[in-house]
Amino acid sequence: MLKRSLGRCGLEIGEVGLGCEGLLGKCRSYINAALDMMEQAGANGIDLYSPNPQMRDDLGHALRGRRDKFLLQGHICSIWEKGQYKRTRNIDAVRRGFEEQLERLNTDYIDVGMIHYVDSLADWEAVEQGPVLAYAQDLLRQGVIRAIGLSSHNPKVASKAVGGGNIDVLLFSINPCYDLQPAGEDVEQLWNRERYKSPLVNMDPDRGQLYETCQNLGIGITVMKAFGGGDLLKAEQSLAGVALTLWQCISYALDRPGVASVLAGARTLDELKASLAYAHATPEQRDYAAALASFPRISWRGHCMYCGHCAPCPVGIDVAAVTKLLNLALARGELPETVREHYAVLPHHADECLQCGECEKRCPFDVKVRENMAKAMEVFK
Repeated sequence: MLKRSLGRCGLEIGEVGLGCEGLLGKCRSYINAALDMMEQAGANGIDLYSPNPQMRDDLGHALRGRRDKFLLQGHICSIWEKGQYKRTRNIDAVRRGFEEQLERLNTDYIDVGMIHYVDSLADWEAVEQGPVLAYAQDLLRQGVIRAIGLSSHNPKVASKAVGGGNIDVLLFSINPCYDLQPAGEDVEQLWNRERYKSPLVNMDPDRGQLYETCQNLGIGITVMKAFGGGDLLKAEQSLAGVALTLWQCISYALDRPGVASVLAGARTLDELKASLAYAHATPEQRDYAAALASFPRISWRGHCMYCGHCAPCPVGIDVAAVTKLLNLALARGELPETVREHYAVLPHHADECLQCGECEKRCPFDVKVRENMAKAMEVFK
């Protein structure tokens, strides 16, 4: 499996990993088998939002002798109280919960200390200005965590957090339905079917801005809810009215700027095996463009999805790559050095465009590619 850099923090993570909801309620032998399957596939990312003590004990047992083969996102502020999960900002409870996590997982470090579930600006301000962020920074200085993360479903909150310079990794919900919805503090509105009855056009600008900001700042994004809780995989349940495959959902998420890994919510070993098999899927099997173009009541017209259907260019320009770098520069309102250098090493550039329009004939989303190439010539001149 291919690995990607998790932003600026120096960690490498496989393109597909595992969300821990698939481990809840499973026996120790099941969890061990899941890790065996991941290790064999070269996958290493595991998100641990749940504080369930039995799951953590069994996972810690499965990690023995191979802890260094996995990258753990362990959540700060997710605790177990009176037999159930609870999110808290009480710093004493936060400390106890995190220390218990280390003990149960049988490890002395967590790769990403993920500040758990921040969906309102008021909550982020309390985290940033209070003891929670200070505690995470202290863990980072001690080497108990290697990076500070944040989990959120709200692009405005996430943008505010990553823009402050204290967050290295963002765990965010990304799929082609949620990306159409505006920012909000009520996460359940993302799958409210009433919100998908009216025509929806193109990605919510706050979400597009967030992804491009993360790419520019070197914030690695790990993805949750790539399958919409499984709803996107079944036509009768899909918010889009069209079923997508596992691999199409994974490919869509991995194509967003800043994204390093999709942490799949596999609830069985067969589901995990299917997600991990993405590493061997063909370009045709990963292709989501035709499916997205067929969504009823949803239009991506004019929005580049970086899907690559514009290829091949007669002079060899990687149109999707040029467009992504152009959008990163436009999002910043300037030309960042990293974006400039990534553009410079492309084998062919926008100023080689013949303006022949062949790419536009192949684009499923009617993107004005020739205008983008002309704009790129101006930005990168």
